Amino acid sequence: METLRTRFDIARKISVDVSPVAMEFFRKELDITSKSDESPVTIADQNTETAIRTAIAASFPEESILGEEFGQSGDRSDMWIVDPIDGTRSFITGLPLFGILLGYLSDDVPQLGVVNMPALGEVYSGAQGLGAYLNGAQISVSACKTLKRARLFINEADKLAQEAPQQFVRMITAGDLRRFGADCYPHMLVASGYADAVIDFGLQPYDYLPVAAVVEAAGGIMTDWHGRPLSLTSDGRTVTAATPELHAELLELVRP
Repeated sequence: METLRTRFDIARKISVDVSPVAMEFFRKELDITSKSDESPVTIADQNTETAIRTAIAASFPEESILGEEFGQSGDRSDMWIVDPIDGTRSFITGLPLFGILLGYLSDDVPQLGVVNMPALGEVYSGAQGLGAYLNGAQISVSACKTLKRARLFINEADKLAQEAPQQFVRMITAGDLRRFGADCYPHMLVASGYADAVIDFGLQPYDYLPVAAVVEAAGGIMTDWHGRPLSLTSDGRTVTAATPELHAELLELVRP
């Protein structure tokens, strides 16, 4: 039985080792296709996930994997979670704010996560009981306790405006400072103390589970909009906060 520390070290190494696979295609002309949900996919997504799956299988040959591009292999309660390029729209428009996400789930609870931002040279990682790190240096969330003083990111604003208009009207006047964002990077800014909160929408398990592991290892909180822990069956609406007090205010903000 591998220890969590061993899994953590291997996961970080895999994430770094596959970076060149993704970067080979960054800011290059690409053929872009659409999946059934109309989200874009490129050869960079597919090749990166293949490389990650191959590396996981080499170290943990009996363990299951859930990935964005190639679905689930195996049916065990313990599994690896893979998003080869979180932020494909950023990737294909040359924006360097895309991440390679890798996580490990046991009994539906995130145990570890790695968020590698290869175009930025930043690797965030975190695991239960082991802390959170940016390029090997320990990181932690801010001490912000009130929404009034919070540096707030609102992710997927276009979707929120259409599908949760009441809440969106409140969001765009909340906080001390607001930025619109997308994908994993705003959550990592919370984990490292540069931002205080993120509201997100329309996510899949491979989007939020690796990210949640890093945020929580850094001392933060990431739940669904009802305050429930994130799992494979969560509905994809999330809030990330630096402190319990701020988290409680965010839940009120997103309440219908």
